[in-house]
Amino acid sequence: MENKLDILKKKQEAALQGGGETRIAAQHKKGKLTARERIHFLLDEGSFEEIGMFVTHRSTDFGMQHEKYPGDGVVTGYGTINGRLTYVFSQDFTVFGGSLSETHAEKICKIMDMAMKNGAPLIGLNDSGGARIQEGVVSLGGYADIFYRNVQASGVVPQLSVIMGPCAGGAVYSPAITDFILMVEHTSYMFVTGPNVVKTVTHEEVSAEELGGAATHATKSGVTHFACANEIEAINQVKNLLAYMPQNCEEKPVPLPYDLADELRPGLNAIIPENASQPYDMRDVIAEVADSATFTEVHKDYAENIVVGFARLGGRSIGVIANQPAYLAGVLDNQASVKAARFVRFCDCFNIPLLVFEDVPGFLPGTDQEWNGIISNGAKLLYAFSEATVPRITVITRKAYGGAYDVMNSKHIGADLNYAWPGAEIAVMGAKGAAEIIFRREITAAEDPREKWLEKEKLYSDTFANPYRAAERGFVDEVIEPEQTRSKLIRAFKMLENKVVNLPRKKHGNIPL
Repeated sequence: MENKLDILKKKQEAALQGGGETRIAAQHKKGKLTARERIHFLLDEGSFEEIGMFVTHRSTDFGMQHEKYPGDGVVTGYGTINGRLTYVFSQDFTVFGGSLSETHAEKICKIMDMAMKNGAPLIGLNDSGGARIQEGVVSLGGYADIFYRNVQASGVVPQLSVIMGPCAGGAVYSPAITDFILMVEHTSYMFVTGPNVVKTVTHEEVSAEELGGAATHATKSGVTHFACANEIEAINQVKNLLAYMPQNCEEKPVPLPYDLADELRPGLNAIIPENASQPYDMRDVIAEVADSATFTEVHKDYAENIVVGFARLGGRSIGVIANQPAYLAGVLDNQASVKAARFVRFCDCFNIPLLVFEDVPGFLPGTDQEWNGIISNGAKLLYAFSEATVPRITVITRKAYGGAYDVMNSKHIGADLNYAWPGAEIAVMGAKGAAEIIFRREITAAEDPREKWLEKEKLYSDTFANPYRAAERGFVDEVIEPEQTRSKLIRAFKMLENKVVNLPRKKHGNIPL
């Protein structure tokens, strides 16, 4: 028996070495952790249980049968994060560049199946050179097996992808299907075709960093939700995100203990400028309303005219969607609509209530917006809100104009409660433009057209640019003092915690993709 135990220990030691000391040193030299080091920092101390440590590839082409490593380039298993069950796979770049083989894919698929069966989040730590070329089509089939499981798991368990090295070609589609993507600055990149192919086909000269680095995807494409300075920051962000989420779609987020105190926030009374055209930072409103230092913004540097993220309110996890008057006056455009729609759908998948702060002058006009699909993209956000069955509350802080008023979680598309601050303006459009249209003849015929225009603008503003017409109709449930917002919302979400909505029977809807 002693001899057999020695054999086991030697095999375990070989597996723990990955591609060997030289390749591990090269990994560290790039500023990257190894696959096992990443798992060590991600999971609770001593909680990791590995599955498939001794798996090796089955390839015999191109001399591959002479080079085998236990684990075959990916470490898979389960453990806990803050005491909660989590499944993880971590690709090992020191073994064949982390390339995906048939058995490598099978290991990932096995823990994906386990995550689904047991209702727990799945974390993928990606660091791979792509499909293992020596295996041909079976490696491609392995990717497709993973993609299929990503889709089946979507909306069932949270799926988070952390890109910690290269992720190119077909490899990008698994992270793209998952709920959140985190990238590490300067050491990770994602693209379908690399710089060399781009140069060949389009004659563009571009570096891997410019084409698909963390900064590019955090600001230009919106592919990544978080760009992190280093791998430890990315790992800590994963832990932070999971704290807002339930284990699966059948559960609700776990609330933190909270004792109600004086929930008035007088600072909110002074946030909105007297001049309706003057910007302010909606993050200041969120910070005042949410529990102290609990707001985690998602997609911070992409489509900055809308702010989305997780927060806690009275200890409860909520999703926040807010127009941002400090950027493009908070208008809705193509990118903002898609960004918000995606976030709304995630929160609805996992029973996270939605809080909307509205200050929107409308949709951004222009040929660029129309030609790039503002109609269908705006409809995505409308669809996402209309479909959501979680508790939904809107607070109109200032402007709510036109179709954007409807889209931003209005009463008409199923919001549970809608509040407005006293200075809110709810109308088809701004008073200036409305007066010009309605009273065009009178203004044109007047001795002093400008004076007449200002007179009619005031008339329209007094009539419509306030929250009371909407309140009279029941479209706004209550006009509240800004300082009361937090206390009202805590009570309202408490009241809505057992909300049930029965949707019409269907296979699934057809969101305007």
